[in-house]
Amino acid sequence: MFASFLLISCSAIAQKEFRLNGYANYIFDDRVNSYYNDNTYFDGKVKGGLQWGIGAEFMLSPFNAIELTYYNQSTKAVADYLGQSCLPVKGGEFDVSINYLMLNGVRHMQKPGSKFELSGGLGLGACFINTTNQLTKNEGNSTKFAWQLRGGGTIWASEKLGIKLNVQLQSAVQSVGGSFYIGTGGSGAGISSYSSLLQFGLGGGIAFKLGHPTPTTPPTEPKPTM
Repeated sequence: MFASFLLISCSAIAQKEFRLNGYANYIFDDRVNSYYNDNTYFDGKVKGGLQWGIGAEFMLSPFNAIELTYYNQSTKAVADYLGQSCLPVKGGEFDVSINYLMLNGVRHMQKPGSKFELSGGLGLGACFINTTNQLTKNEGNSTKFAWQLRGGGTIWASEKLGIKLNVQLQSAVQSVGGSFYIGTGGSGAGISSYSSLLQFGLGGGIAFKLGHPTPTTPPTEPKPTM
């Protein structure tokens, strides 16, 4: 029974256009900070770097799609922090792994006969952040709500292969905090306030079309002959 269900599902997908997308983006630095008072604060920066990603995009119509995407960035953060028992002010560097799992609504636009396809969309999902304090080797991790905005286009080099260009803005809401990430990790030494991570990126990638493209215009009916 399961085999029959799997066969029917694969057959249904094959009747629609399905795309596999690969992404490579440069993410710029993002400053993160939070201030309670003169004795409780942190001020730091999550460094930029390469972010890679993969996406599975299912075309609902010729111009509308949904895409499940995964992004990963391994980077570092530097910060000064002062907590309840952190005297004097301390500074540190942290290894950071940032992972996004997003569900995106995508809108495509393409003129008939053109090889360039514009696209844009909004995504919602989750961000998974893992950090390691290089000095103390203490680790922290958390899962936060995330959103992203994307825009760009695809140059179709052939019927099935395209080169992607994109700009994006991603945010993990209230995700970077003294007690979890920017701190000593010791008891009573953290900060309970948080700062949202906001990451701007530019990049590109590749796209592969699978399945059967949905026609943008209905087929013409043959004219009756006399």
